Amino acid sequence: MNQVFRRLVEKSIGRGKRLSIFPVPILGAFIAGLCLSFLFAACTANNAANPNATSGNNSTPGKASVVRFGYQKSAILIKAKGVLEKRLNPQGISVEWIEFPAGPQLLEAMNVGSIDFGHAGESPPIFAQAAGASLVYIAGIAANPAGSAILVPQNSPIKTIADLKGKKIAFQKGSSAHYMLVQVLKKAGLQYSDIQPVTLPPADARAAFVKGSIDAWSIWDPFYAAAEKAANARALIDGKGINTQGGYYLASRQFTEGNQETIKAILEEIKNLDDWSNQHREEVAKTLSPVLGIDLESMRRATNRKNFGVVPIDDRLIAEQQKVADTFYELKLIPKPLDVKEAFLKPEQYTAFSPQVQ
Repeated sequence: MNQVFRRLVEKSIGRGKRLSIFPVPILGAFIAGLCLSFLFAACTANNAANPNATSGNNSTPGKASVVRFGYQKSAILIKAKGVLEKRLNPQGISVEWIEFPAGPQLLEAMNVGSIDFGHAGESPPIFAQAAGASLVYIAGIAANPAGSAILVPQNSPIKTIADLKGKKIAFQKGSSAHYMLVQVLKKAGLQYSDIQPVTLPPADARAAFVKGSIDAWSIWDPFYAAAEKAANARALIDGKGINTQGGYYLASRQFTEGNQETIKAILEEIKNLDDWSNQHREEVAKTLSPVLGIDLESMRRATNRKNFGVVPIDDRLIAEQQKVADTFYELKLIPKPLDVKEAFLKPEQYTAFSPQVQ
């Protein structure tokens, strides 16, 4: 694989190749699957550099025969159910699935041309845009405030947000967990400088949490649900009343320019699956429990507090996203002010491929 993607893979996996949210008996299977995902990513990256490659070259505008879909564990259901393959394969379009530990790594892969489409929380696109990534917002994801939390050990003396002052708090840098932490601190009258930030991807953060080398952990489901039971974690505060927006589906600008019908089909299948999931939560939990290696009780908890849904892009979402960008700039976590509208499409473009949302 090329050197740029090698660094991406190393950053994405980090020490996670030795650590997992999963119980020990399935750790080997998880590592094998993760490595296989990145093997696909590496092959895709090489194909992008080789114009004669026979698979997955979406480096120029035009209708793609392969959709390289980047996903996180929070959206693995769409892969498990195979709905995109059923919709796109008859059109001569195949789907490649590439897993990432969090949104920042996923969007970095999109920036270097290794995936076409994916999802992330509200914060990763801000950092990606600040880094010059050529990506666009495709649709919103329903807010899931109960599915994120700041966790502390059950026996921790930390009882209030004010008790976080001076403490080591882990989170994935540039993620929704990062932004949630900033919002929680502000609500309690604390400054970001009042804590000791520890930036770790989810698997490493969980290991640090279990080891006791951090005091708190800002995280989302299914990591949150798994830690409640398996890591003896207690939610100090969740996102209710704090997280007012969800994440986003995003695509590379090049892919967007030539694949409007494909994007419309993807969004329609996502919406259909979300509608089904809202009515079949027990089946969702039973499907995901073995796939993720999380016990059924924890998976039920994560599923029951999740809001499923595709949200159309509108002025409210754009304004909310601008607030996220302004917040990270005020904290000097991005180098310059951003106009998030530069990464959004025109209203008529959204109308062309957005599914009808009730």
